[in-house]
Amino acid sequence: MGRIAEIKKTAIPIGGLGTRLYPLTVDTSKPMVRFLNRFLIDLIMEELALQGISEVFLGVSGYYNYKDLYDHLGERFSLRTPDGRRLVLKLRYQPNVVSIGNAHSVALLADYYDINDDLLVVQGDTVVSLDLGSMSKLHDAHEAFMTIALKRVDDREALRQLGLAKLGKDWTIETFVEKPANPEKAPSNMANTGVYVLSHDMVKFLRSDEFSSLIKQGRGDFGRDVIPYLIAKGYKIVGYPLDGYWFDVGTLESFIKASFYLLQALPPERLGVSTVYHDTIYMMGFSSRSKKDHVDLIERSAQKRIELRGHVLIGRHVSIEDGAAIVDSIVDNYVIVRSGAKVTNSIVMDRSVVGADSTVESSIIGRHVSIGSSVKIVNSFIGNNVVIGDGAVITDSQIWPNRSIESNTEINNRKGPPS
Repeated sequence: MGRIAEIKKTAIPIGGLGTRLYPLTVDTSKPMVRFLNRFLIDLIMEELALQGISEVFLGVSGYYNYKDLYDHLGERFSLRTPDGRRLVLKLRYQPNVVSIGNAHSVALLADYYDINDDLLVVQGDTVVSLDLGSMSKLHDAHEAFMTIALKRVDDREALRQLGLAKLGKDWTIETFVEKPANPEKAPSNMANTGVYVLSHDMVKFLRSDEFSSLIKQGRGDFGRDVIPYLIAKGYKIVGYPLDGYWFDVGTLESFIKASFYLLQALPPERLGVSTVYHDTIYMMGFSSRSKKDHVDLIERSAQKRIELRGHVLIGRHVSIEDGAAIVDSIVDNYVIVRSGAKVTNSIVMDRSVVGADSTVESSIIGRHVSIGSSVKIVNSFIGNNVVIGDGAVITDSQIWPNRSIESNTEINNRKGPPS
């Protein structure tokens, strides 16, 4: 990590309904989805605190985005580092005004809270390894109006969903195209990560009549509207090539990819892990009860009464009965895995129950889901608070929250809520 940046404030736009993450976000906001056995927003806040940020402005819009975040976070986020330091973020929220894009959200925050400093912007569905000191240093050295963190993307099809920038010799962004229809004609494969450093002059721009005129035209998004506008007007927009990881976890596919990448890439202490077994079996929880649970799981695994194999993250107070197997999976707090059940290449969120002799494979199970006995779930996404009866078979499907699936039902290729 480079020097701690002088930038102390961050804006996080959190707009939209999160439809690409359905069914996980049908009844909650994207930042409040469980991610690595915590809420996604907690990992974002932790990264900001470690980078030296002290104040965060949350661009909440809509009922769930505001309610769930405020109820969880309140007005402070605190973190105790491994060396004993206590880091605190002061939290502010967007006023009750509807925004029409992430740039408009930041503008509302800047105006309401009278922000006039350089400002970091991070999206609410972004997981990123950021060296803010290095990025800020490049930003200052080039006297940039705006600096955009860019990440090389080699998947040509993925480029259709990204903003792509062409860099000049002096790091200036010469061309920017949002979501090119033809990736072969894209200016480059350097993708906009949605992480920005805004100069105090750009923050003033967001509070200006010039920007207000863009809003009146319905142009309030950084990638689609503001960045191309600024480049065309001759403002100096600089690109910062990002070395670390970056994931937009706004889709189910990227959510899974990010989860298992970070499970292997992050050190145990960043994952809140207190016990490591056979190098790749991670167990969370620091209380005496948790430690006792860990000893029990390790002893029963050594006796082959349960199977723990591959890269596994086990949350606090998880119950794994004899005969059960957890393989290359993430199992959240208070989950119960009954005898004979097998969870493979999957994510099971908190307080769910996997019934006896059931199989969960390459799937995501939402919060407080009850899976009966001898159920088979493959390559599927189950929303929160779903009840699945004995003997059901669910493959290649999405099940919306609060549904009851009758015993012995077979569901395949269902896209959306059951009728």
